[in-house]
Amino acid sequence: MNYFKKSSLFPFPFLLLCCSIIVFFNNGVVNASHKVFPELQSTSTVDVKNVHRTGYHFQPPKNWINDPNGPMYYNGVYHVFYQYNPHGSVWGNIVWAHSVSMDLINWIPLEPAIYPSKVFDNYGTWSGSATILPGNKPIILYTGVVDANKTQVQNYAIPANLSDPFLRKWIKPDNNPLIVADVNINKAQFRDPTTAWLGRDGYWRTLIGSVLGNKGLTIMYKSKSFMKWKKVQHPLHSVDDTGNWECPDFFPVLLDGTNGLDASYNGKNAKHILKVSLDVTRFEYYTVGTYDTKKDRYTPNNTSIDGWKGLRLDYGNYYASKSFYDPSKNRRIMWGWSNESDTVHDDVKKGWAGIQTIPRKLWLDPTGKQLLQWPIQELQTLRQQKLQLSNCKLEKGDKIEVKGITPAQADVEVTFSFSSLDKAEPFDPSWADLYAQDVCAIKGSTVQGGLGPFGLLTLASKKLEEYTPVFFRVFKAQDKYKVLMCSDASRSTLENGKTMYKPSFAGYVDVDLTNKTLSLRSLIDHSVVESFGAGGKTCITSRVYPTLAIYDNAHLFVFNNGTEAIKIETLNAWSMGKPKMNWSFGHSSY
Repeated sequence: MNYFKKSSLFPFPFLLLCCSIIVFFNNGVVNASHKVFPELQSTSTVDVKNVHRTGYHFQPPKNWINDPNGPMYYNGVYHVFYQYNPHGSVWGNIVWAHSVSMDLINWIPLEPAIYPSKVFDNYGTWSGSATILPGNKPIILYTGVVDANKTQVQNYAIPANLSDPFLRKWIKPDNNPLIVADVNINKAQFRDPTTAWLGRDGYWRTLIGSVLGNKGLTIMYKSKSFMKWKKVQHPLHSVDDTGNWECPDFFPVLLDGTNGLDASYNGKNAKHILKVSLDVTRFEYYTVGTYDTKKDRYTPNNTSIDGWKGLRLDYGNYYASKSFYDPSKNRRIMWGWSNESDTVHDDVKKGWAGIQTIPRKLWLDPTGKQLLQWPIQELQTLRQQKLQLSNCKLEKGDKIEVKGITPAQADVEVTFSFSSLDKAEPFDPSWADLYAQDVCAIKGSTVQGGLGPFGLLTLASKKLEEYTPVFFRVFKAQDKYKVLMCSDASRSTLENGKTMYKPSFAGYVDVDLTNKTLSLRSLIDHSVVESFGAGGKTCITSRVYPTLAIYDNAHLFVFNNGTEAIKIETLNAWSMGKPKMNWSFGHSSY
């Protein structure tokens, strides 16, 4: 079998070069920017279209999903709740769907845990978080919508039966709501309570996202009993001109090592992360900083830009993330929602919309400047047939096709090297104020460069009518190098509907190039490509909808379109199996 093929991206001559190839077989809320379609919210799904459904990402059998809510580990079981429309594939009729797992990969669907039914949430049960109270008692804080004006309050729910290993049924006591906005708070932008943490003073604290004018802020509340909450006089943190803050997350990270910490930890060897979802931009931003527990103030480090030009958890289609501490493996795990990039009418036609990205372990980079993120180790249990490739040289215009795996459903890890940085292109000073995404749109994968572009062509058709390139390009900017990482959906499909969203997502990678190497991992799954650059320093998720590159007609290539030769030091690619993903127990909600 021909497991790889070398050819040219462009009509340039090339030399056949030697690589080592080994093939293995084993068995081995409404958010303000949500578009609302009342006429479609309860359009029942008759026939689910599978052509772009994912094979190993989290999603229910049908219908709309958005924010992951209240992920937790409790008595040996992982729980994830999520915003779900049981009656259609657009936003509306939202309940808290509930699934459980032993490994974060295979999921069992249960009955919805929380749904509108009381005066304090009759107009909506929106996002929130889970906290484990003393005595090993889980509790959920969530946002309830109480009227047609979208007035938002914060409620709680508790398990009906702690002896039930799956915590199937949840109760919303009548002493709700626990937190009501005062006259100084925008009641229609007051949502998504965080996991609570217990301070040394014996008070619980939680944060709620909001906006005052155009200032985004996290409002803090304190409680001794968890039942009676009082607003702290000042926000934990706020930033002018950032708009509404949704889905805040606040947690400590160790200065050294990859272990996670419980939300209540406050030792000297830790920093804190404040993450917010910006309603205006629809991206996830975070800073690394210091939490003053006496003043209840958070101050970002001077290396963290505090605003739209700041660090993002993911530079692509990734939003409303929620993290939790996993005590069974001493790690912090982040879940994120990836919305569709096609049209609402496409979603109605196919009968589903939205996925959750692969859970990521996260920890602080040794530099202390940013987080590192990596797919959880359990994902490797789905790896099947393997291709291993090494010592392949790519001249300008070359590409290698990776064969012997299933390119539409794969996990690929590759390390590139180069002998010199001399051919890095000058960074145009006029780009200084542009976002990385804008630079990627100018300098795409087909634009010849010096050191790069090089990387992967994922979900590609045989003749490259369609492909989603994930690649690096190195620039020389004054006395330093800038590494651009792109995941470009602009050529991902021949479908050219005016409302099809096909952006050139991108971010810069803060990496030391002394060793002249760059690594990339991409999780490819039919309509999603999740990529992790330089060991998880920069992450980009793209949603794409090829018309030719589907199922067995999808291809995977490694390419170089720079004048500097690139060497594939190692490439490991696996076909990925299908987990048990929310197979229905017969619940009408699924």
